[in-house]
Amino acid sequence: MASCPGSTTRFRRDATSESIINAIFALNHSVADTEYTRRTLVVRLEADRSIREQLTDTVVEWKRGYQLAVERAWGVCYTRSDVQQLAYDEVRARTDLGSQHAVLATHQAAEAIKEYVDAPGDDWPARPEFSTPPVSYDTRTMTLFEDGAVSLTTTGRRVRCRLSLPSESPSYPERYLESDEWESAKSTLRYRDGDFYLYVGFRKPKPAVEPPSDDATVLGVNLGVETLAVTSTARFFPIGELNHRWREFTDRREGLVETDTRSARRTLTEARARFDRHARNRLHVVANGVVAEATAYQCDVVAFGDLDAVVETLPTATEFTEWAFETLYEFVSYKAAERGVAVVQVNPEYTTQRCTECGFTHPQNRDLERNHFTCLKCGHQQHDGYNAAKNVAFRCIRRGPLSSSGVGATYCALQSGRVTPDGELVPHPKTVSADAGRNG
Repeated sequence: MASCPGSTTRFRRDATSESIINAIFALNHSVADTEYTRRTLVVRLEADRSIREQLTDTVVEWKRGYQLAVERAWGVCYTRSDVQQLAYDEVRARTDLGSQHAVLATHQAAEAIKEYVDAPGDDWPARPEFSTPPVSYDTRTMTLFEDGAVSLTTTGRRVRCRLSLPSESPSYPERYLESDEWESAKSTLRYRDGDFYLYVGFRKPKPAVEPPSDDATVLGVNLGVETLAVTSTARFFPIGELNHRWREFTDRREGLVETDTRSARRTLTEARARFDRHARNRLHVVANGVVAEATAYQCDVVAFGDLDAVVETLPTATEFTEWAFETLYEFVSYKAAERGVAVVQVNPEYTTQRCTECGFTHPQNRDLERNHFTCLKCGHQQHDGYNAAKNVAFRCIRRGPLSSSGVGATYCALQSGRVTPDGELVPHPKTVSADAGRNG
């Protein structure tokens, strides 16, 4: 229940549907929260002048506390516990933040520093700076009430205001606000375009995925530099637009690094955040497409090649390529789990060189410049990524020529039907749409 314990949440509705900026965002990507699926509901706050002043003061003090923690920890540490131990006393002494908000400020600073450490590309040589970082709230500093109000801790008194929701009923946000499955979690307060918005976090335990049966069907996924993902059902997800944006960002980054002023550092921080948001949104679209393909073709397993091994086989792969692979795999994993589909990684050795028709394996079967596969033995031709995706799926099948002890499956999912490594094809039932997954 997304409210106080024992309460039944009912939220006041009004006609301001535009107040819902983006009803649902993505999974919170914290490694520490791998047991939960997360969502974020974005809602405008109905705040009078007095409340707005309290919230504004809190944002100002939060920025000071956050930046103090970054300055103290930059180049020293970036785990939450270490940054808290290092910077908490100074944040409490030099700001008006309460004890719990001081803790949360040090945690947010740790997350920001870690993002810089983990970000693809060269690290920025100076500490991150933000004009208005979001204020973090947890269950100690935020309470959702059954009358549609929210109580927030500020630097002064605790304030209470309403969440502005659309008038239609039942509204999409109510799926989370009134759900028995989802509970409130870490949230953030942001100021934008003259209004305050609360990014209300929700979470629920990830569903348990049953081990696949011996007659399971596997959807193979091959990852690449030019085509991000190709499935064994012949669905292609290009990455050209993201690669282009990454090159634009890196070119701009070089100029800003050379300028090396406070304004340049802030501009780079904002540019990196914009690129990260865009890239993650696009990867969510791809992940949704992969999971939709698995669902449409009634697959029990989605198989990727081992990510580290795949990157090693791609001579033109960049740090961004590696980050995109890892992020896509993470997104597919949690989205598939919600549908009871397992996601695994298998040994990708020779999957790009082996012919799926006759089994002949040779490096020259593959034309890297044309992304084309032509078997030197039987003459079979097709897109090299599509050929590799089928081989990745076969790696999950114990009794196949590319046997694996990892997953006991029988079939590889193709657009035309389910096939065994021996070539036995079982046509898909009529319930599977011939156009499943063709768009996107």
